[in-house]
Amino acid sequence: MIIDSDYGRVPLEAPAETTVARRRATIGLPKCVNRAEKRFPLTPEAVAALTRHGFRVLIEEGAAASIHYSDNAYVKAGARQASRHETLQADIVIHLAPLPVCDIRQLRRGALLLSLANFSRGNASEVIAELLRRRIINIAIDLIRDDSGNRPFGDIISEIDGRSAMTLAAAMLADPVNGKGILLGGIAGVIPCEVTIIGSCLAACSAARSALGLGAVVRMFDDDVYRLRTALRQLGGGVIGSSVHPHALENALRSADVVVITGKGEALPIDGNIDEILKRRVLMFDLSCNPATAFPGMRAVDLGEFGGDEARRTTSYALVNDVAYSGAQTRTRVCFTNSGSAVPRTTAMALSDTFITLLNHISDCEGNGVMLPLTPGLQAATLTFMGKAVNEEVARLAGVRFTDIHILLSLS
Repeated sequence: MIIDSDYGRVPLEAPAETTVARRRATIGLPKCVNRAEKRFPLTPEAVAALTRHGFRVLIEEGAAASIHYSDNAYVKAGARQASRHETLQADIVIHLAPLPVCDIRQLRRGALLLSLANFSRGNASEVIAELLRRRIINIAIDLIRDDSGNRPFGDIISEIDGRSAMTLAAAMLADPVNGKGILLGGIAGVIPCEVTIIGSCLAACSAARSALGLGAVVRMFDDDVYRLRTALRQLGGGVIGSSVHPHALENALRSADVVVITGKGEALPIDGNIDEILKRRVLMFDLSCNPATAFPGMRAVDLGEFGGDEARRTTSYALVNDVAYSGAQTRTRVCFTNSGSAVPRTTAMALSDTFITLLNHISDCEGNGVMLPLTPGLQAATLTFMGKAVNEEVARLAGVRFTDIHILLSLS
């Protein structure tokens, strides 16, 4: 800039715009120590997208081994390999399974923890008490809803659970040693297997669609006729639908080769003994949010615990089909749960894009807690906030008073 004066034209420095560099938020990806949880939230491609958006990603050594990605793949994508303590000290920590209490104590005070709801977690009161003491913002990703009422994370997980259950069932039935050595769908001249699905939610529809594709006879039951009608319309025919009438359900269970239960996991309205109704070597899959409720007398077998170990898989399935039926006095049945953890890489790829959208939204709000007042779908998914239990189920499990999150947001 130049100004005129009595002494001539004098050049002056022009003012320059200055900005204060915003601190880059860190995302911690600690290794899951729960052997039943094989799923991992982010792929290297997702990490690369997040680092381009300005995040710093810290990953613990071997954290993504369960989905067959090396540490080097994440480092090339822009992540930094760090100790477990460093990943737990991040602004945002992503850990799908419940964190142990010793790890929660290492979280940064007021940090954001993204996990699954895990209402069936063990030592719930101790875990939640520590989350409250550290004032952690714990958001259950499977409870997040968008503006249309859909669950971006929960729907992905439900769809994978339904499809993986039928894929595993087909493989188990075809096993010539431990299974029946039969195809789920059969061929011309051979009666196909029967699949009975209780519920008509997204997981149930995904299981039904996979079973139909393999050629099985599919029966679907639900006590909500309107929801059942919608599901049958989406499946496009081929599925035999019925309300949960005790006599009709009992007949379907007698001839079923595979039984899949979804939804809330309530006890079945069966008059007789469920163990006597089911045929030998029937495969039971519980995809409900409360496993082992529908079949209380059965031992739950978590598929995530041996998803990558073929020896343990074979041993467990042999227990189901051979040892369990060796005599009337020792007869027992098992029910498979957590089928999605048997295909963890597919889950990681499916969840990654949704995580990118969520984390970018959090980054744009410039604060972990700032986005809650702006996003009603996140408010409903928040379990703990500002040292308070803001979810009724969490408050009940922890034995503490429930606090409405809207009250806290109006005061903050």
